[in-house]
Amino acid sequence: MNAYGELTGGRAVDAREFSEPAAGQLYELLERLPGELARAVFTHSSWTARRSDSYERLAFLGDSVLGLAVTTHLYPRLEAERFGPGRLTKIRAQAVSGRSCRAVAERLAVPERLAAAAPPGAAASVAALVATDRVLASVIEAVIGACYLAFGYDTTAAAVVEAFAPEIEDALENPVDYKSALQERLARRGELVSYAVVEERGPPHDRTFQVSAAIAGVEIGRGTGRSKKDAEQEAAQSALEAID
Repeated sequence: MNAYGELTGGRAVDAREFSEPAAGQLYELLERLPGELARAVFTHSSWTARRSDSYERLAFLGDSVLGLAVTTHLYPRLEAERFGPGRLTKIRAQAVSGRSCRAVAERLAVPERLAAAAPPGAAASVAALVATDRVLASVIEAVIGACYLAFGYDTTAAAVVEAFAPEIEDALENPVDYKSALQERLARRGELVSYAVVEERGPPHDRTFQVSAAIAGVEIGRGTGRSKKDAEQEAAQSALEAID
């Protein structure tokens, strides 16, 4: 029985049922995951009595691996004179955003894999789950976390950079102003966003800001940055993902 047979409670699911994705190395690592890790990657917390058996812990780990892999890839490519930490942060944030993760998830056939892994009685909820960037992003992060545990950082990082290559290049060529994008989105709905600094850390020469983005007094996103502007951009990005 392959990993997907274990995922679906004994029903053998041939990998050929899923479309061949462009994200080759990460796809191959996913195919080779040990059964226990593969099962956890595609287990939503609502499908198990123990939350620790879901993909959430792996996603927490994978988020860090994803960020480090993309940062390590970008750092030597971008000239220090033109790309300070603020611009690097924005490019990385766009490259690994929820939307970017969703694109990679679809190339890896994550929606179909989740549907195959859903326990009896939960199939009806799959459509709602895979309709959100947050769930697909979490599963992709879980895939990365599981691959890190199974195959190590170097192998996983190379696969991640390849998988996210289109999103990385798009972030370099077409940087997004998340604040403007959020403002335009909300204007169509007759709403406004406000930003507020909720926390400041560090000495004056090395300050980190945490900013919230709120609509009608309700927080919909938070961001952290070395400047208030960077933190606001990250908060706007988080708000856009929440709206989506």
